[in-house]
Amino acid sequence: MARFTKYRPNVAAIVLSEEYPEKCEFMIARRKGMRRGWQFPQGGIDENESTEEALRRELREEIGTDEIEIIAEYPEWISYDFPKNAKNPKMYPFKGQRQKYYLVRLKENARIDLESYETPEFEEYKFVTGDELFKQVAFFKRKVYRRVIEYFTKEGFI
Repeated sequence: MARFTKYRPNVAAIVLSEEYPEKCEFMIARRKGMRRGWQFPQGGIDENESTEEALRRELREEIGTDEIEIIAEYPEWISYDFPKNAKNPKMYPFKGQRQKYYLVRLKENARIDLESYETPEFEEYKFVTGDELFKQVAFFKRKVYRRVIEYFTKEGFI
């Protein structure tokens, strides 16, 4: 029987287009090789790295830019379990992820380049409305996404 340990420390970015606040569109990207793998950029936190440092590094690696303005940070860490059918050896021995969410806005003229990193993680991206977001993203991420977006909306950031 596989033995799982703690949750993997992780940061996630809710990236709004440069047109925010006039227009509120969320960037989602599709994981390479996963037809329904739409999600927000996210990634692990390296040892001795702050959450903001990890956020900027992950954005550079996953979408090719860290030209962002941080609008807000979710006040708590949120944990979720990996789906039972997930087969990503990189995630073993973790049971799931413990995430710190940031709401960010792309700076004017920021250039997204999914091919900028040596091993691209995403193959496509798009900007969607809030309604479209929950129809597109991976099912197991929806509950967490809804919780974070509802908080940022209630606080007046979205």
